[in-house]
Amino acid sequence: MAEAETDVAFVDQVRAALAAQVGAVVGEASGDAWRGMQHRPLAERIKVLVAAACGAAGYAGDADLLDHGVRLAGHLRELQGPGGLFSGGDNVDSPPDSAFSVNDLADALLMLRRADGSAHLLAKELEHLLVAATPALVSGGVHTPNHRWELSAALARLFRVAPEAVRPELADRVEQWLAEGVDIDGDGLYSERSAGYAAFVSNPSLLAIAEVFDRPELVDAVERNLDATLDLLLPDGTVETVLSRRQDQRFSVTLSAYLMPLRHVARVRGRADLAWAAGLALEQGILQPAEAATRLVLDPGAALALPAAAEPARTRQRVFSAAGLLVDHRPTTTTVVFGGSDFPRHRHIRSGLANSPTFLRLFAGAAVLDSVRLSRTFFSHGPFRPDGLAVERDAAGATTATLAETVSAAYYQPLAPAHHDPDGDYRLVDEGRFSAAMDFGRRTQDEVTLATTVTARLTSDGVELTLDLTGASVDWALELAFRPGGTLAGAHPLGGDRWRLDAGTARYEVDGHAITVALVDGPETPALAAPAYEPGEEYRYLGGTDAATGQLLYVTGRVPTRVRLLLAGSAP
Repeated sequence: MAEAETDVAFVDQVRAALAAQVGAVVGEASGDAWRGMQHRPLAERIKVLVAAACGAAGYAGDADLLDHGVRLAGHLRELQGPGGLFSGGDNVDSPPDSAFSVNDLADALLMLRRADGSAHLLAKELEHLLVAATPALVSGGVHTPNHRWELSAALARLFRVAPEAVRPELADRVEQWLAEGVDIDGDGLYSERSAGYAAFVSNPSLLAIAEVFDRPELVDAVERNLDATLDLLLPDGTVETVLSRRQDQRFSVTLSAYLMPLRHVARVRGRADLAWAAGLALEQGILQPAEAATRLVLDPGAALALPAAAEPARTRQRVFSAAGLLVDHRPTTTTVVFGGSDFPRHRHIRSGLANSPTFLRLFAGAAVLDSVRLSRTFFSHGPFRPDGLAVERDAAGATTATLAETVSAAYYQPLAPAHHDPDGDYRLVDEGRFSAAMDFGRRTQDEVTLATTVTARLTSDGVELTLDLTGASVDWALELAFRPGGTLAGAHPLGGDRWRLDAGTARYEVDGHAITVALVDGPETPALAAPAYEPGEEYRYLGGTDAATGQLLYVTGRVPTRVRLLLAGSAP
């Protein structure tokens, strides 16, 4: 490989990051930190040390590093049960959780073999651990979509290091999982819609399987997800997560998590836009030095320079129909509209569901409106969570997104005489909001409803937001949560980080970047209660909340109402 073809800056940054990680691991060796550690960090440390010893950070042939690896392998052996799975964590006897460690250990063993280290004691220890784990991974099950690909990647890596006689059953099991089809929709989103799981699990796993078994269609799937990621990329360098069905719907995921898949697909598919994104990811830092270093050791192509970078058009828009998400990028702002919550259909807050009540976000440089939510005091139903997103474009190309929801609650009439029980013993039934021994299904209902429609008309610098609420006469509060760090002016202070806008315009400013909120048509009837966020019965009964944080600006009123606001961003 000619020196001119090497991405020297990338390689140097990987080596520096790995060297720092090696230093930290070696620093632990003199104490007892490893004794209480779970299997995944132990396995990762072995991969760190092996990658370094195999030349990824200038430590080539350093036997001391491998000796530390032997000690780590001993701790792993103590955690490996009789069935070959590693213990630890709340997922008991978990094939997919063990697969995370097996992926690291199998890569470490392959690096040692290719570096003529097969005779080292560490290689023997790794072989022992992997042989013991293989039957459980071949026969084991999963409980989340991404686990299929993590487990299959572990089987693929075992295929590369296993004896010839074992390989057919490994390949057959991978094929059995792949036969279900990769869970990616037409917009390039995996079924969990999670930036974190796409970056850390699904994408790298599918690429590993594609490499071992020559399955280019899996690279196609990863490329589609990376295409989607480009449009989900926000001005602050994070990937939008409001649509996620996993834990990251509550926090940010930086583009740096996608570094190695971005680099790989940019190189093998000649993608200038993905090369640009890989450059941005690298600027954010290397989150997984051991993984990056391992790729340098096992795949010489990983060090090659990428195609010339080309940034995507700044003005672009994408609708993710199945996820109910619209992302609109303009020269000074990015607007996100979300109507894809799973709550209207499932009526529960659950892991694996998109639960966020945030339906609008606006970015204007350093000024960020992290969340817009609509709260109502209606039978503890919680905040507005629209059931889908409808997008229309007029003849001039202007985009309007419409979000709608109708919620109801019932009062129940007496049972008909035929259903009376003289002992008063009636079925315990889930009414939708609560449960009671009332045999609700046999009673006539008197329903109370609340209908909400929100329209977001996108403008050149933000959005015109219109709220229409009809039905029961209840208080409502529109909550705008700004990211901390700026100053808010033009609104009535409520104490702490809370303000109320009754008329006119409020302005949130950070270092010259600003977002203004103009109340064009205000509520005719003021709210009776002080503005507050109502998380709903699913949270409140358990003493929890999903309330937004930051500097909170409220517009409040009482149903029925029609309110119109203009939100606009600007840069210095």
